[in-house]
Amino acid sequence: MKIAIFTNNYLPNPYGVSASIETFRHELERLGHTVFIFAPKWPGYTDENKNVFRYPAIDIEIKIRFPIAIPYSLKISKIIKKLDIDVIHAQHPNLLGGAAMKWARKLARRRGGKKIPLVFTWHTLYDQYTNFVPFLPSKLSAWYIIKKAVNFANKADAVVAPTDSIIPVLKKWGVKKEIVPVATGVMEKEFENPDRKLIRDKFNIADDEILLLLISRLTSEKNVEFVLASIKDILKNRQNAKLLISGGGYLVPKIKEFIKQEKLEEKIILTGVVERKEIKNVFAAGDIFVYGSKSETQGMILTEAMYSGLPVVAVNATGSNSLVLNNASGFLVKEDKKEFGNAVEKLINDKDLRQRFGEAGKKIAQDNFTSAICAKKMLGVYEKCLNH
Repeated sequence: MKIAIFTNNYLPNPYGVSASIETFRHELERLGHTVFIFAPKWPGYTDENKNVFRYPAIDIEIKIRFPIAIPYSLKISKIIKKLDIDVIHAQHPNLLGGAAMKWARKLARRRGGKKIPLVFTWHTLYDQYTNFVPFLPSKLSAWYIIKKAVNFANKADAVVAPTDSIIPVLKKWGVKKEIVPVATGVMEKEFENPDRKLIRDKFNIADDEILLLLISRLTSEKNVEFVLASIKDILKNRQNAKLLISGGGYLVPKIKEFIKQEKLEEKIILTGVVERKEIKNVFAAGDIFVYGSKSETQGMILTEAMYSGLPVVAVNATGSNSLVLNNASGFLVKEDKKEFGNAVEKLINDKDLRQRFGEAGKKIAQDNFTSAICAKKMLGVYEKCLNH
């Protein structure tokens, strides 16, 4: 099968959609399929993959660097016409999503009406991301993009959601198509032979210290400041507890100021963005994964934490509550600082509980959220569209 993925967000951006695309690409190619990726040009970055094609883009930075694709290119049009594509998979409803829909229809006409299915993955709870849209009131920008996404979804041949927890939200917003939950899986090879000591030695974390771990983009929709406020007293009062934060984003200066004000320089470690090949060692160094985001459709980092055997404390929200089994692989709590802190304390105090939750989470991830399992589910969506 020849699959064309159209995305507004791709490498070298290290987060979310890019990671999802790369995970599915690797696994689909391993299964013998061909994947073409159409993404915005990222100045200064060279693709190693010959099947990545870049649309021209405007290189802008609003809080984070995010080149905006210009969805027209004569050069790319000529390439697409030669590729004999079977399925087109859009990762967004706008810009290159529009190009994906256009090409699904155009290629079908060129082949005498032979259907080229358009699959759409709804990655984002757009109402939670209005902080990235300048100059417009948040309610207006949320309404506009949600309406556009709903219209796009209802014109697609299949709609995919990363977890079942967001399906009621999408239905409420007006998506009438059947929505199939297909998570992005953990690439198991990336997590082979992790080294617990490597990161702990690097940042002077003793063997007997409990390391709380947070890996996230450090932006407001990830609710990082809530996590810090919830556990600051634990870090102050417990000599054996530290927090390691990995990630980058516009909140870094604010987080550094918080650390300074609370006199937690010895207790909170900021690593910046960690290279993908090192991520397994970061997880291995941790004892408890803490997560405050309410904006997830999945939260791939949670599946990786679970696969790594970490118990999780997370805010009970979409994405998280499809992955973490409350009171079995972690604690899902209200967005309440005291409740969140108490859950973390409970795990710090009980090594057996940490181990039990960690083992349960690992089994859930191995049974349900590996890249091999998830890629086969996505192939099922493609095949159903082709045979419909």
